[in-house]
Amino acid sequence: MRLKLYQVDAFTKELFKGNPAAVCPLDEWLSADLMQKIAAENNLSETAFFVENNGGYEIRWFTPQSEIDLCGHATLASAFVIFEVLKASNGNTLLFKSHISGDLHVAKDDTLIVLDFPSRKPEACSPPQELITAIGRQPIESLKSRDYVFVYESERDIDEIKPDFNLIAAASDQSVIITAKGDSADFVSRFFAPGISINEDPVTGSAHCSLIPFWAERLGKNKLFARQKSERGGELFCELAGSRVKIGGNAVLYMEGEINVGTEKSKITIA
Repeated sequence: MRLKLYQVDAFTKELFKGNPAAVCPLDEWLSADLMQKIAAENNLSETAFFVENNGGYEIRWFTPQSEIDLCGHATLASAFVIFEVLKASNGNTLLFKSHISGDLHVAKDDTLIVLDFPSRKPEACSPPQELITAIGRQPIESLKSRDYVFVYESERDIDEIKPDFNLIAAASDQSVIITAKGDSADFVSRFFAPGISINEDPVTGSAHCSLIPFWAERLGKNKLFARQKSERGGELFCELAGSRVKIGGNAVLYMEGEINVGTEKSKITIA
């Protein structure tokens, strides 16, 4: 069986920047085992699979190691493929359905693709000291939602931090966001997830589900511009909208091809 596969750089206007995601449109679900093998073979931080269903699209996301609950850049990449490559949408909105994260609305606004995701405001916490040691610098605040969020004084702190990824994985199975008020943006961040085989993610849309409500409250405004300060770098146009966050970004197609795989299919359906 041959399947189409696209690789898209998300949260950037330029090739070789932003976060690359693989996108695999399906007519019907493959087995979870086969999708996991494809994601491992792609060896990108995430591979998204989607199936059209009742006017929307069921979607699932896999790292090379496991299925995850939510992925921003691979959702943006999937929407880009539907809007710009497949030309499969008659309008400027899409609905993705996830059996883990529920309904996810996506809108096309000129060149931006805007994700409508749940807000995950982080709360103060006491993280393991070993985890702070692994990051290599004491934060001024420690919080947690899905991920740990360590807040620092300046964008320079974020640039200079050199974490020990082996120690992060040993200290906790949770991912870590580091963030600060920005000089080049309203706020900046980096994201470390060695526990799921992603030492540093280039641009992490789902992390902004926590960063947007935090910085909207801290800076006193609901519309924010963010940069993720990885080596590739990325730009995110953010908005707090009640219990939701809107995360906008650009995308560019890097590769289009076909893969040759087995015939296993999944019986999982998403209501």
